[in-house]
Amino acid sequence: MKLEDILRSIYDLRDASLNKLIERISPARFPKGHRLFNTGKIETDLYFISKGMARAFLNTEAHEITFWFGKEGDTVLSYNSYIHNKPGYETIELLEDSELYRLKTVDLMELYNEDIHISNWGRKLAEYELVKTEERLISRQFKTAIERYKELIERQPELIQRVQLGYIASYLGVSQVTLSRIRAEIK
Repeated sequence: MKLEDILRSIYDLRDASLNKLIERISPARFPKGHRLFNTGKIETDLYFISKGMARAFLNTEAHEITFWFGKEGDTVLSYNSYIHNKPGYETIELLEDSELYRLKTVDLMELYNEDIHISNWGRKLAEYELVKTEERLISRQFKTAIERYKELIERQPELIQRVQLGYIASYLGVSQVTLSRIRAEIK
């Protein structure tokens, strides 16, 4: 996905502001399995996915819990680092060989201070991410596992082909055996 398309999908920036933002962004490529962010570290970059998939997860004593998937067009950032300049709680791992666009958080904060249009773009980015987070929380709290799986198929069908079932099961809050039963029941 082209950088300009990703940025404009968040908020339709004026050309001058868009160019200022693009000047601060650089391409990056990483292999499958690369960890963009690590738990307990202050992350100084944010990324936009041009090609590839990522997942965010937390480690517990018993296992990993996947709570987010990102694909082409999505923004990857550690909220605690971005907002508070504190260590993040998540690990973000690439699930495929990926092409990304990297932006230094310090550069973005500087642009927010210089350009109201970029500042508005950042506000829209935060708003979109908040709504997506809220939708995941509501789904997890108020829907059954079958409803969550059907919603996943409806909203993000590509995940079924591109992501290991164990990660999907974790994301849905069920065991892999339960996910297999749900899949068999739906077919």
